[in-house]
Amino acid sequence: MVVLNKIYTKTGDKGETALADGSRVAKHDLRVNAYGTVDELNSTLGLAALHASGDVAAAIARIQNDLFDLGADLARPALEKDAEAGYPVLRVVEAQVTRLETEIDAMIARLEPLRSFILPGGTALAAHLHLCRTVARRAEREATALAAGGDANPWAVKYLNRLSDWFFCAARIANDEGRADVLWVPGANR
Repeated sequence: MVVLNKIYTKTGDKGETALADGSRVAKHDLRVNAYGTVDELNSTLGLAALHASGDVAAAIARIQNDLFDLGADLARPALEKDAEAGYPVLRVVEAQVTRLETEIDAMIARLEPLRSFILPGGTALAAHLHLCRTVARRAEREATALAAGGDANPWAVKYLNRLSDWFFCAARIANDEGRADVLWVPGANR
């Protein structure tokens, strides 16, 4: 259980922060950028949640919890040293990715195929979900940069990849199951 008795610690005043394993890195480290962007994504998703109800609201709540798991995963280096931690290390797992895939498949079954690219917009929920999609893509780029160094959980990267697809499909569902999507008209304003 996390207990926060004090919010400021002054330990980061010189531009460093502690990772989940206790090691210290620069606040501009690839790992910090990756989990920081996941935190930004979670905050952005909180704005989308203001416009959601029913099953979508429940899915958003699950995803927000997953994003905390993902942040904890990315904040801890050295997958091969997980056994040395002395406690179960929180990592994103295949089942979380599979759940997103199942939900994406269910949304796609409700949608007509796209015949044009769509512009981010439509309903308030759809617009917020499109913003979440773009932040998720940035988080994925940062996680893949971290993974290129061999120090990221592959399931974490896969989760981010599926999540941006989930946001895209959910935004279309929020736009009257795609009927209110804002279509791109190439060269319309030349």
